[in-house]
Amino acid sequence: MALIRWEPARELNSLQSEMNRLFNTFFDTPLPNGGAVGQRRWLPAMDLVETDEDFLLRADLPGLSEEDVNIELEDNVLTISGERKSEHEQRKEGFYRVERASGSFSRSLTLPEGVNPEAIKASFDRGVLEVRIPKPEERKPRKVAISFGSGEQQTIEGSAS
Repeated sequence: MALIRWEPARELNSLQSEMNRLFNTFFDTPLPNGGAVGQRRWLPAMDLVETDEDFLLRADLPGLSEEDVNIELEDNVLTISGERKSEHEQRKEGFYRVERASGSFSRSLTLPEGVNPEAIKASFDRGVLEVRIPKPEERKPRKVAISFGSGEQQTIEGSAS
């Protein structure tokens, strides 16, 4: 009888592969607007990094220009949206493979309270969108004077929440 060593990492890898296959099958369905079978829904990859002064959002948007991207801020929700056009032509005969996803996308991020919308800056370079969101100033405790029945005042420190 052969002894087989159990490797939990391999089991997790197998599970992840099956989950990826399941999600790919779900999103590789015909699109209602006449899109082709196998055309994938496109959600650009985004990173959010926190520095001492601000939050930095980076989005990979290959093949797009700054005119193809919209950035909106409404009720502390930052939304980045746009559309990547399909570059392939429709053919009546023959088969070919199309793996690059196209179509419209929209990603939203809720910002912390107190962010100054006028201070948000965006730049676009070589297919990477960078949005710098300055952190809101921290609320500092304020001192509140309380007077006693005799009119004498004593200062108590507390937070402004």
